[in-house]
Amino acid sequence: MAAPKKGRSASAQSKPGRSLALILIAIVALTGGMFASGNTTPRLGIDLAGGTSITLRAVAEPGQESAINKTNMDTAVEIMNNRVNGLGVTEAEVQTQGNKNIIVNIPKGTNSKEARQQVGTTAKLYFRPVLTTEVSGGPATSPSPSASASPSGKATDKATQKATGKSTPSSSSTPSPTATSQGRAVTGALKAGATPSATASSSAKTSAPPSPSNSSSGNAAAAKLEAQYSALDCTNKKQRATAGQGAKPSDPTIACGQNSSGQWQKYILGPAEVDGTDVKNAQARFNTQTAAGWTVTMEFTGKGSKKFGDITGKLAKNQSPQNQFAIVLDGNVVSDPSVSQALTGGNAEITGHFSQQEAQSLANMLSYGALPLTFKEDSVTTVTAALGGEQLHAGLIAGAIGLALVVVYLLIFYRGLSVIAIPSLLVSAILTYVIMSLLGKAIGFALNLPAVCGAIVAIGITADSFIVFFERIRDEIREGRSLRPAVERAWPRARRTILVSDFVSFLAAAVLFIVTVGKVQGFAFTLGLTTVLDVVVVFLFTKPLMTILARKKFFANGHKWSGLDPKALGAKPPLRRTRRPSAPVDPKEA
Repeated sequence: MAAPKKGRSASAQSKPGRSLALILIAIVALTGGMFASGNTTPRLGIDLAGGTSITLRAVAEPGQESAINKTNMDTAVEIMNNRVNGLGVTEAEVQTQGNKNIIVNIPKGTNSKEARQQVGTTAKLYFRPVLTTEVSGGPATSPSPSASASPSGKATDKATQKATGKSTPSSSSTPSPTATSQGRAVTGALKAGATPSATASSSAKTSAPPSPSNSSSGNAAAAKLEAQYSALDCTNKKQRATAGQGAKPSDPTIACGQNSSGQWQKYILGPAEVDGTDVKNAQARFNTQTAAGWTVTMEFTGKGSKKFGDITGKLAKNQSPQNQFAIVLDGNVVSDPSVSQALTGGNAEITGHFSQQEAQSLANMLSYGALPLTFKEDSVTTVTAALGGEQLHAGLIAGAIGLALVVVYLLIFYRGLSVIAIPSLLVSAILTYVIMSLLGKAIGFALNLPAVCGAIVAIGITADSFIVFFERIRDEIREGRSLRPAVERAWPRARRTILVSDFVSFLAAAVLFIVTVGKVQGFAFTLGLTTVLDVVVVFLFTKPLMTILARKKFFANGHKWSGLDPKALGAKPPLRRTRRPSAPVDPKEA
């Protein structure tokens, strides 16, 4: 009778308890982490929790179809994601679908009307003069101009710019010379209801003093703005999203932006002097003539050229930071270049040690006002929580029926071996549930209906691995071997088959996840996850448990209810070791 292999494999066979202990420790640790984090249930997708799904289709002007490309679509996704999460929605999903569509999924509890207005429209872009700025939550430093205008009339932003959707003001915290002891300056002219003369709106009339009533009203508005600025903490995500909310273009406002050091700065900004629609074109270019590298060039319309020349001429007379203008998108400062002379040529260039992607992102914002493409709303679907609950209930019933059928099949055809298969299915289910709950917080994984379908399909994949192993053991018993050596001889063969089968399933899931979008990715992700867990459970639970039970008389003696009865399997007579016959002796030699 064949004996198990000696050495390392024999040692592993004799200590299956180690593998069982390892997987049980993993289950306890993951379950403990789940309860400690408070994420005791998987995060549900929009189709189960309810919400709003918006489909947007990119459209291009005749002759500009090439504008619908991957770069612009990715930029649009990032901007839309910033907008919708700015509404306080932390679980919104924004993703591309095909080459021209963007799907925005917003969970329940959100104002869907406001969300529809935010995600699909081209937001306003404004050029506002900087009245004062400082690092949020930090002390103000002495004035330190971040840039100067070149003789050719190019606005230069020395601060390294950030990627799309992140604001990038200058790195220095520079209040005006009239700053308060806290470093927060609000000039007397602003208190009177207008910006200082050097930074005043081109339409503002500063020659005539305001009436007492207007002056009183202006002082009250300025005091309120100063109080908001003092209380503003740009390191707080919620405050960043609401800073300056509702401010009119003609009013001063507060805003947040991130500098090249990664610090958040807060600003008081004057009324908008130039509108985003005044920018005729903006492009990212690599400047080979100087060491500037990637730059962003701006071309203004006729009206825009005059307005931009007026504001830069006024700003150039001031000291930092009041010689800067802030480019404000969706209430956030995305750049704050400074100037030293009027830029009246209708063109300007922003430099700041850009990477190509950063330059392209800023150029997209300037050129298109916000979104690099125009989008039309194709459809809006409202999914109620009740409908999602019904679908989830139906999916769970389908899963329970599938699991019950698998259990019945195992009981009928494998009898006692079900004592191994059913706990293995249970362990796999526990691991799947706990990991899904943890991934909801860790990577934003949402359990949707296709994901539930993937989990149901995984029941069959896991059961298939048990069947492969059990049938290999039965084949060895049919050859006449007893149970313990049959288990050890069957395992290497079953292991290869299981690994190949699971590899094919995982490969299919990975390809499906990569090439598809939306909810289908949920199915692919769940299928891949459960396939990996199948390998873990079979190697660390099913095989060690089978090794332990093979030592029990009920299974070792082939009880008729064990599922391993040699007679029922048509086993051959037991294999015996026989000595080789000695070579025949020649009579002559004898």
